[in-house]
Amino acid sequence: MANLKDIRIRRNSVQATKKITSAMKMIAAAKLRKAQDQAQAARPYAEYMGKMLADLLWRQEQLKSVPKLLAGSGKDDHHLILVVTSNRGLCGSFNSSIVREARHVMRDLASEQKNFSVYCVGRKAYEQLRFDYGDKIIAHKLVTAKPSFHDADTIAMDVIERFERGDFDHCTLIYNRFVTALTQKVTNHRLIPFSHIEEDVSTDAPADTSKKPQSETVESIYEYEPSQEAVLNSLLPKNIKVQIFRALLESAASEHSARMAAMDSATRNADDMIKRLNLTYNRTRQAHITKELIEIISGADAL
Repeated sequence: MANLKDIRIRRNSVQATKKITSAMKMIAAAKLRKAQDQAQAARPYAEYMGKMLADLLWRQEQLKSVPKLLAGSGKDDHHLILVVTSNRGLCGSFNSSIVREARHVMRDLASEQKNFSVYCVGRKAYEQLRFDYGDKIIAHKLVTAKPSFHDADTIAMDVIERFERGDFDHCTLIYNRFVTALTQKVTNHRLIPFSHIEEDVSTDAPADTSKKPQSETVESIYEYEPSQEAVLNSLLPKNIKVQIFRALLESAASEHSARMAAMDSATRNADDMIKRLNLTYNRTRQAHITKELIEIISGADAL
């Protein structure tokens, strides 16, 4: 039979844990609102820039020269996988789902006899991948709880420099896209060569950039000055920065929503555990009282 003191200690411990999880839930809910607004505010800019670049890619036959960031290096030998996770845990399957998708991409590349490297953004990506793919990790960046454009700019410039040196041919960005407060979607988006993010999110297949955007008519709605080449050379590096910044904002909002849901579930589980412990405590206490009464009555009868 359980000891009453042990049950009280266990119950007090669960009650203390419940206070912590409840506080973490409220903090995550408070941070979620601002992070959600920032992620949603960044979407239109990134989407319209993607549409413009998609139009330029469709027009590439008219261009005198096509930048490598748009058309690629012409090879498919080495891939860079940019994995964006959080620095902290206690957010359910938020980090593990991203790492699972990254491992799936790595296995597919290995089965096709292709080389790949891993660029980790966030502590959890590095901690979960370093044991199996430690020799493939070429960089490890930590982002702040409130990502800024400077963070994205630093990562993007590093990626672009590696691409220009010929370190890789394709770059894939993997992160959690914020959908609702209870839903996050693991997104696999190709950064280099350029692909339109809307098509990458809606389907698992790579975007078919050889087709003209459906929103376009016979004549493009865009006019470019001073020239299409000049616009491309200016926009392509900026597009990579914007897409990475968007991924950081989406990841931050998804992390807060995932932590809020996880802490809410933990708080409800703590409530259920406290109820069971109270029931066990009362039953054990009643059993002890009954046992003592039986001993007293038996002793009186023996006299």
